[in-house]
Amino acid sequence: MSAALVEVKDLAKTFEVSAPWLNRVLERKPRQFVHAVDGVSFEIERGRTLALVGESGCGKSTVARLLVGLYAPTRGRVVFDGQDTQKTLAGSGARALHRRMQMIFQDPYASLNPRWKVLDIVAEPLREHGLVQGEAAVEARVAELLHSVGLAAADAQKFPHQFSGGQRQRVSIARALATQPEFLVCDEPTSALDVSVQAQVLNIMKDLQRARGLTYLFISHNLAVVRHVADAVGVMYLGRLVEVAPKAGLFARPRHPYTRMLLDAIPDIRMSGRARTPVQGEVPNPLNPPSGCSFHPRCPHANERCRSERPELLANGDTRVACHAVQEGRI
Repeated sequence: MSAALVEVKDLAKTFEVSAPWLNRVLERKPRQFVHAVDGVSFEIERGRTLALVGESGCGKSTVARLLVGLYAPTRGRVVFDGQDTQKTLAGSGARALHRRMQMIFQDPYASLNPRWKVLDIVAEPLREHGLVQGEAAVEARVAELLHSVGLAAADAQKFPHQFSGGQRQRVSIARALATQPEFLVCDEPTSALDVSVQAQVLNIMKDLQRARGLTYLFISHNLAVVRHVADAVGVMYLGRLVEVAPKAGLFARPRHPYTRMLLDAIPDIRMSGRARTPVQGEVPNPLNPPSGCSFHPRCPHANERCRSERPELLANGDTRVACHAVQEGRI
């Protein structure tokens, strides 16, 4: 077993979403806060892929931004290769840390500067970190990076609007690889793409991982994609992890009722005829989350303890589950 490259410990992020001060005074409204991430802990081994899945608004993208330092955590910490990232980013080691971890954003139409040629987009990290000296060397390195993601060297002279969505996302991947990072945070990198293009991009990412020993945090709401790329899976619900398990175990024997609902929502191509529970109800308002287990209003196994006591994420074999029903043997 390889040592964990990334360790996330009790990570939390709270955003204030209050009305302006004068409105609150006149309308006598209190300040309002959203707990976007609420006590998340996990590890990612070097060279492996952890996928975070869950419905929209569960806090997956906030976790991604916390890991790369785009947000400062309200509580908890991120440890990268033994370094506390908050302390490192506040000191002289920030540039070195940024080189070692990069992010691929969700929307390839918004994450590339439309006024820049691809050459300048991919070369920006090289110039910013002083990795390559001389314009000829920069162009040669950009050509290598484009070739590694299945694009031609001549594409460096084009603008983003001249590419399809899948090609733009390949440019984003090339830019992320420019600093030769060890850890990539991928925030739904294929959600804006057609299914056939998704497969091409995912295969490129898997090939790059094998060739370079990359470590991925892969965020998605598409369980078919997760099954293709992940080694382990974390299921998030309303800012908290409810289940973390190896991929094979999670798909073969999901423990948490929410994980079961997510898997039952996948169309049954084999027409196996097994009983399926459709996803029921709506995600609660994060401004006013339920007491106890946040999933209890939608859970068929909820009892009084579930409504009043928040479950802890506890080990159950090689799986960690936050569910009273599982811990009590009711399911």
